[in-house]
Amino acid sequence: MIYGYIRVSTDKQTVENQRFEIEEFAQKRNITIDEWTSEIISGTKKADERLLGVLLERLEKGDILIISELSRLGRNLLQIMSILNDLMEKEITLYTVKEGYELGNNINSKVLAFAFGLSAEIERNLISQRTKEALARKRAEGVVLGRPKGLAKITTYKLYPYKKDIINMRQEGLSLNKIARFYEVNRATVSKFIKRLEKENYGD
Repeated sequence: MIYGYIRVSTDKQTVENQRFEIEEFAQKRNITIDEWTSEIISGTKKADERLLGVLLERLEKGDILIISELSRLGRNLLQIMSILNDLMEKEITLYTVKEGYELGNNINSKVLAFAFGLSAEIERNLISQRTKEALARKRAEGVVLGRPKGLAKITTYKLYPYKKDIINMRQEGLSLNKIARFYEVNRATVSKFIKRLEKENYGD
C-alpha cells in the first residue's frame, strides 16, 4: 500500500499545496496513492495524539509513506527520529518530496535521517539564540521593548482634528451623547477625549 500524509498547523493554511506536491511526485514515479491521511494540528503534538499515529499503526512491511517534507512528521529532533526509527524497524519506505529522501531500513538512511534531524534542531536553537541576542542588544541600546506604557499621545486620538469644535459644542451645552452621534463614535470615546483635553489644558 502507498500512503500520502499531509499536515498543516492551522486552518488558515491549506493542505492542497502538499497534496499537489505528493501527487506530482507519485506521477513521476508511476505510482498511485492508495490512501490519504490529512489533518490540521500542531506538529508539537505527539504522534499518538494525531491521525499520524493511527496511520503509523496501520502501516505494514513493504508499505510506502510519502510526505512533502520531514517537518510534517514533527517539530523537534527526538520526535522525528522516533517516528523514523519506527518506520525503519517495520521496513516501511519513506519518501520526502522537497528533500528528495528515500528512507528505508538501511544504515545510509539512518545516518541521513539523523543528520537532517540534528541540523534542523541546531538551526532552531541558533534562531532562538539570535533572537535573544538581538533583544539583549536592543535593551543595552536603551530601546524599550513591548507595548509602550502610559497614555497615548493626544494627537493620536480619532477626535483630535475636531478638538476646537468639540470644545465649542461643550461650551454651548451639547451633551456627550449628541457629540458622539455627530462624530459617529460612542459616548465613552468622547468622554475620554474631553478629559484628556481638560487635563492638558487644551481648552484654555
